Amino acid sequence: MDSFNGLPLHPLVVHFVVVLIPLSALFAVLGVVWPAARRKLGIITPIVAAVALAFTPIATSAGESLEKKTPPSAVLDRHTELGDQMIYWAAPLFVFAFLWWAFTSEWFRESAWFNDRVPALTHGRAQVAIASTLGVVLVIVAVGAAIWVYRIGDAGARSVWSG
Repeated sequence: MDSFNGLPLHPLVVHFVVVLIPLSALFAVLGVVWPAARRKLGIITPIVAAVALAFTPIATSAGESLEKKTPPSAVLDRHTELGDQMIYWAAPLFVFAFLWWAFTSEWFRESAWFNDRVPALTHGRAQVAIASTLGVVLVIVAVGAAIWVYRIGDAGARSVWSG
């Protein structure tokens, strides 16, 4: 399926990615640097990142379908190349958002399942070290994902408006 109601599917679906990747990146950074935001956002951040991840291959596939119907250009090739790489940012964004949530949530610290299996990871220095490392990596991935969405969108807009 490459169209919806006669319109190309790519420009319709890509807006989910364009909104949800930066939104999940913003939520992730806020959760890492602001404890009150972390408590309020909770599981919402990894859920938003998961939805963004789910829409990424759909947008890419729809874009490849649209590309076949569009005159070739160097700018379009650049947009396609960057778009194909978005999954390499969306997947880690989800994974690290989920791991960050798990290691910093009350649910994790109080979970009998985790405490019985890996008690050294759920308390003390190990938990702080893991959460800190995950937080740093999550911020890096979140910023990178947001920048990547911008780069893809810029190349896409140039391919449409520059011809």
